[in-house]
Amino acid sequence: MVHIGNDWDILLKPEFESEWYQRLRQFLIAEYRTKTVYPDMYDIFNALKYTPYEAVKCVILGQDPYHGEGQAHGLSFSVRQGIAPPPSLVNIFKEIRDDLGIDNSGKGGDLTKWAKQGVLLLNAALTVRAGQANSHQGMGWEQLTDAVIRLLNERRQPMVFLLWGGNARKKASLITNPGHLILQCPHPSPLSAYHGFFGCRHFSKTNAFLAANGMTPIDWSLD
Repeated sequence: MVHIGNDWDILLKPEFESEWYQRLRQFLIAEYRTKTVYPDMYDIFNALKYTPYEAVKCVILGQDPYHGEGQAHGLSFSVRQGIAPPPSLVNIFKEIRDDLGIDNSGKGGDLTKWAKQGVLLLNAALTVRAGQANSHQGMGWEQLTDAVIRLLNERRQPMVFLLWGGNARKKASLITNPGHLILQCPHPSPLSAYHGFFGCRHFSKTNAFLAANGMTPIDWSLD
């Protein structure tokens, strides 16, 4: 049985007890036994562990974990300490620097500090085979992560949803609560960052929204 250790346990209990989740679980058991799968099985739910439901201020939705060795640790766009930031994360840092004047270069790519401030770093699929992007897509994870977004949508406390790229933007239809802010733009990958991610100013816009709603803004630095 999944144990996250906070309010997500109760909220997601119907999902974890469902038939489709049991099928996903059996698939994952076989995958972890026979293939190299990322992240480590103990890190799969880190996004939910680090950011309880009631603490969420902002959601950054990724696609699936990094599929290179030692990179993924359960937080979208984040890599373990000591691992060089991948190109998408480098571009995220560039936009933060241009938007807020915060320079995160040379400080690694572990975004746990953001997660602990209320930034839910959620991927649409929470696992992946080594070297095979999207290899666990369509296996059931999307049902769970859609449930997470629906639960957040129901919350009365306002929050910000950052939807970068086509896959993330598909989730916009799940967010119907007018109290929340949805910010959309192209993905920060090198293929699309120059088509609207750079200059989006999502980080300052997020903080302005949080401040306007009586919440402490996010410190986007990694110091």
